[in-house]
Amino acid sequence: MQEAALYEQLGEGAVRCNVCPRRCVVKPDGRGHCEVRVNRGGKMHTLIYGKCSSVAADPIEKKPVFHYCPGTMVFSIGTLGCNFRCIHCQNWQIAHASPTLGAEELTDLSPEDTVLAAQRYRCQGVAWTYNEPTIWFEYILDTAQMCKQNDLYTVMVTNGYITPEALDELGPYMDVFRVDLKGWDKETYRRLANVPDPEPVRAATVRAKKKWNMHVEVVTNVVPTISDDDEQLRKIAEWIVAELGPDTPWHVTRFIPYLELSDLEPTPTATLEHARRIGLDAGLNFVYLGNVPGHEGENTYCSNCGRLVIDRIGFSIAGINVTKGACGFCGQDLGIVSCDDEKTSTGEDFFTRDLD
Repeated sequence: MQEAALYEQLGEGAVRCNVCPRRCVVKPDGRGHCEVRVNRGGKMHTLIYGKCSSVAADPIEKKPVFHYCPGTMVFSIGTLGCNFRCIHCQNWQIAHASPTLGAEELTDLSPEDTVLAAQRYRCQGVAWTYNEPTIWFEYILDTAQMCKQNDLYTVMVTNGYITPEALDELGPYMDVFRVDLKGWDKETYRRLANVPDPEPVRAATVRAKKKWNMHVEVVTNVVPTISDDDEQLRKIAEWIVAELGPDTPWHVTRFIPYLELSDLEPTPTATLEHARRIGLDAGLNFVYLGNVPGHEGENTYCSNCGRLVIDRIGFSIAGINVTKGACGFCGQDLGIVSCDDEKTSTGEDFFTRDLD
C-alpha cells in the first residue's frame, strides 16, 4: 500500500481525492467510489500500485488506435477497479472487482519491470487498458516517465473521467489518449455508467489534445435503444470535428450484450454503417466500424483521393501505403503518426479499392 498523490486533508481525518471528477471525500478507513483508494490514518493510499490483473502484448489496433504507429505491438496492462460502474462492461470481472478480492492472483510489476517486459516482447509502446487507468494514477505516472526515458510510446485507454490536475501531471509523458464517449447527454451517462455529467470527459479530451498535443482517438459503443439515436451520434460527430479536428478517428463499435444489458441484441451492422455515414456527413474524414471483422469500415481510405491506404482484417494489417503520415498515392496529410518513416506497401496492385 502506497500513499496516493493528488489528495487534500480535510477536518476530522477525512481526505478528498482529486484524481477524478467525483472528488470523493473519504472518511477514516473508508474508500473512494473506485474502491482502490483508501483513507488510512488521515492519509489517502492506493491499493493497486504495481498490481496487474491483465498483461499482454497486443497490436495497437486492438485498443483500438488506428492512426498512431499502425502495425506496432504495445505492451498492455490493467489492474482492478474503475471510477465508472457501466452496466454493460465487457471487462466487468476486473473493472468491478475489489483489490482485496483475489489479490494473490495479481502480478506485481514495478515501472522498471514494465519497461523491461515491453522491450523483451519487442513492443514499441506501453498501454494502460482493460480497466480505467485514471485510478492507477501514481503507477502510470512513474511508469510513463520511465517509458519516455526508454523510447517507448505511451497509450491511455480511458473513459476520460480525469481531473485537469491529474491530466496535467500525465500530460508531458502520455502520447495517446484513446477515449470513450459513451453518448452525448447526461441521461445516457447516468444510465450506462452511473456518472452525472459527461462534460468532464469532453473537457479532458480537449485538454489532452490542445494543451498536451496528445494523439486522440474516440470510441463510441453504439448500444441499441440507448446510444444509437441519430441526435446523439450527430452531436458527438459534430463535437469531434469542432473541438478535435476532422482528421480525428471516430470508432463506432458494435455493442455485445453483458451484465444488466444482456437482454439486448448486438448492434446491427446496418446501424453502425448508418452511424458511420452520420460521422462522414458531419465532416469527419475517418469513421471506423468496430467489432465487425472483415468490414470495409475497418480500413483507412485517403480523405483526398479515396484510395485504400491501410487494409485491416480485425486487428491485423494486410497492407499499408503511408509515408510519414501521408497518403502514399497523392501525398495528402492523413494525421497518422508513423513510428517508421519509411514507406511500406504490399504493391500497387493491392491498393485498387476506392471508398464508395
